[in-house]
Amino acid sequence: MFHIAGVVPFTTIDFPDNLAGVVFFKGCPLKCPFCHNPALQEFSEGNESWDDVCAFFKDRVRRLDGVVLSGGEPLMQPNIAQAVQTFKSMGYKVAIHTSGIYPEKLRQIAYMLDWVGLDVKAPWDKYELLSGRPHMADKVQQSIKILQDAGVSFETRTTCDPRYLTLSDIERLTDELYSMGITHYALQKYRTFDGDKNPPSFFEIESFFSDEKWLDGIRQKFPSFLTRE
Repeated sequence: MFHIAGVVPFTTIDFPDNLAGVVFFKGCPLKCPFCHNPALQEFSEGNESWDDVCAFFKDRVRRLDGVVLSGGEPLMQPNIAQAVQTFKSMGYKVAIHTSGIYPEKLRQIAYMLDWVGLDVKAPWDKYELLSGRPHMADKVQQSIKILQDAGVSFETRTTCDPRYLTLSDIERLTDELYSMGITHYALQKYRTFDGDKNPPSFFEIESFFSDEKWLDGIRQKFPSFLTRE
């Protein structure tokens, strides 16, 4: 039914102001060169059964506030609406982490969601280069509009890999998001990992976060702005 890579039983950072568990789904059509979970890109058989995942969360009702659906790209799952409905029926709040490339699927479930973390990879004119797929920028913009129209609480965020993004890129992207009425935005530090090819240096990673004057210029565009490790 679902391609599930695994479950994280407890998190305080993936669903703001909520204690949650995370379900990681396999499969993502994007080929981002800075992907932190390349093992989850393949839409292959899962490591966990849906029944076991449901049993796990049934056992934790009243000990957790919510469930986060992540990946990979969770909206790639054909029956993702059923997953959302299942956890909502248990009494959980449900959040989803998505790249926003399946706007019509997002439209179908937006009314059930309590929070969305929307990854925005790059300024629109660099999206094909950084996502490895054409026409993704249009889909992300559609997803933003869907969430705004649905009144869902959501955060847009960008992972700053200095091998592919510059300070100027972030300035242009945040101008584009500001013009769309985005109110919650986060800059995330790139994290190296085992198998990372030609990882950036610590100083290159910090270049997005060490200039307070530059950061303040980004901060002024959004009512809610934060940086994240």
